[in-house]
Amino acid sequence: MPINRRFTLVRRPKGTPVDKDFRLIEEPTPALEEGQFLLRNHYASLDPAIRGWMDDAPSYLPPIRLGDPVRATTLGVVAESRHPDFPIGSWASGLNGIEHYSLGGAGGFTARIDPDAVPSVTNYLSSVGAIGLTAYFALLDVGKPKAGETVLVTGAAGAVGSLVGQIAKMQGCRTVGIAGGAAKCGRLLSDYGYDAAIDYRGKSYDELVAAIHEAAPGGVDVQFENVGGDILDAALLSLNPKGRVVLCGLISEYNGAHRGARNVWQLIVQGARMEGFILTQYVPRFAEAIGPLTEWVKSGKLRMDEHIDKGIENALPAFLRLFEGSNEGKMILQLAD
Repeated sequence: MPINRRFTLVRRPKGTPVDKDFRLIEEPTPALEEGQFLLRNHYASLDPAIRGWMDDAPSYLPPIRLGDPVRATTLGVVAESRHPDFPIGSWASGLNGIEHYSLGGAGGFTARIDPDAVPSVTNYLSSVGAIGLTAYFALLDVGKPKAGETVLVTGAAGAVGSLVGQIAKMQGCRTVGIAGGAAKCGRLLSDYGYDAAIDYRGKSYDELVAAIHEAAPGGVDVQFENVGGDILDAALLSLNPKGRVVLCGLISEYNGAHRGARNVWQLIVQGARMEGFILTQYVPRFAEAIGPLTEWVKSGKLRMDEHIDKGIENALPAFLRLFEGSNEGKMILQLAD
């Protein structure tokens, strides 16, 4: 029976998570029951949403229980099986934990995957996984961009933001991205095809408002929000009549008090709307997006950079990269060679 290493939550974080909030433990894997399989995880997806699951607060998923492994989407190879649809040696993905082995069964977010259908199996955690699905449905189904419109993306160099800009360009839109630092803004223009890039670092609120007006002189039709705070408020002042704000994330507020938006009056002034997006509401429609996303990735139309750190012992510093802005692409933790 294999020994499982598990990155567990032992204390609710107050602000930015620290070492004492977690414990790395080892314990035997359980014996399988009929209809179960044991997944040897090779990769775990590190996403900002994980920080919200650590809190004991109402959300779209229950909080991570203290003593349980930190919840994450993982990819791996079936090591043992008592399920006919998940034979030993097959690849599968699911919403599991940051651990070497996860107990799996059919249903929910668990699925067989074909590693040969994409350039890299890790694409199932990025461009054709939850990240790609979020960018696809949040932009196209909630934002509803039209050719000739301007799409403004905050957190534009992040995993979701980088894809949103590219998909918006495919719809014939003008794209403006906001990111932190000259290097990331350079990538927006050279790698992700943005028409304009704004570096928010070192800018006051008023300077940020002015920079958005300059980059989008005709106003913003779709605001794809990943950040919140002053960036959200500054962008709201450029909304066009009947503009759409897609509220996908508020990463600037995950480790502190929720500040809230202060310029929501612009929604009234412009007859605009703001709508939250949560991927779990789109599970029945995943198939309609996976086809186009896979085709775009294989043809080179859609670029997705991935930042892979190795080792379960590096789970916390790898996760914190998301909040420091030190990751250079979709953040993934490699758990096996």
